[in-house]
Amino acid sequence: MSAAADAARENFSQDYLDMLAAERGAAANTLAAYRRDLDDYLGYLSQQGLDPIEIEAEIIRAYIAELEPRGLKASSAARRLSCIRGFHRFLYAEGFAEGDPTAPVASPRRAKGLPKVLSVADVDRLLGVARERAEAATDNRAEARAATRMLCLLELLYATGLRVSELIALPHSAAASRERYLVVKGKGGRERLVPLTELARAAMAAHAALLPPDGPWLFPADSESGHLTRQAFARDLKTVAGAAGLRADRVSPHVLRHAFASHLLQNGADLRIVQELLGHADIATTQIYTHVLDERLKGMVRDLHPLNDEPEHETTIQPGRVR
Repeated sequence: MSAAADAARENFSQDYLDMLAAERGAAANTLAAYRRDLDDYLGYLSQQGLDPIEIEAEIIRAYIAELEPRGLKASSAARRLSCIRGFHRFLYAEGFAEGDPTAPVASPRRAKGLPKVLSVADVDRLLGVARERAEAATDNRAEARAATRMLCLLELLYATGLRVSELIALPHSAAASRERYLVVKGKGGRERLVPLTELARAAMAAHAALLPPDGPWLFPADSESGHLTRQAFARDLKTVAGAAGLRADRVSPHVLRHAFASHLLQNGADLRIVQELLGHADIATTQIYTHVLDERLKGMVRDLHPLNDEPEHETTIQPGRVR
């Protein structure tokens, strides 16, 4: 391919990313991931002397098939195909291409894995250790700030189910609000309300009392963004998890978000309400938790069915079994 063709491909790619940012409010992390995916895909086409506006479906299938030997999981390949679909639809919609070659291409099959979930007892132990550390760290101001910050992070995360990116970027003003909820701006710039527990509000107030009053962030840090990074939070969380007797590889900020959703559903919350609280645009995303609903329905039949508590009935129904 000529240098002019390479430049045209780069322009198409940048135009697509600009559209995602301007029209769909894609976050910086999303745009960076899409750029990596597009660079790899367009590099593959370039090596074969192919123009993205002229290719057909079999070329895309060949590219997707090549990803598995390179070590990409089916979920990663499916995400990359999603990016490529969006790119070719953009080219077609803008009149650069005569059709969309991705239309007949099926997504790689991937197993529907269930999210890792902590039990209520696990979360209680985690919060208990964080609370003990915050109460014990009174002599050393740096240790007190770190321990109080961790307690605040955990109480907020389990109370709200925020994405870790939303949590670490909360403004300092969140702690000053007298409301019993937070207004959070999530993916795509969509705002939602998330209620706060009294424990979360108290932890936030205690943490804010140890901060400089004029800073912009609730969790300030010496980082490029000015606030705590997700990597630093995840690292410190694993330390607390170890102290609570939990396996570090089973605990992460995202796992606590899953615990928030699963525990609400176990206690009777509606799936649509959980969707709103998590900030999922599509109910299908929330439906990874349907295994929790299945167990709850089985429990309701076991506990509430009239035949389960009639001693005079001839048939004995074993505990924990559903007929």
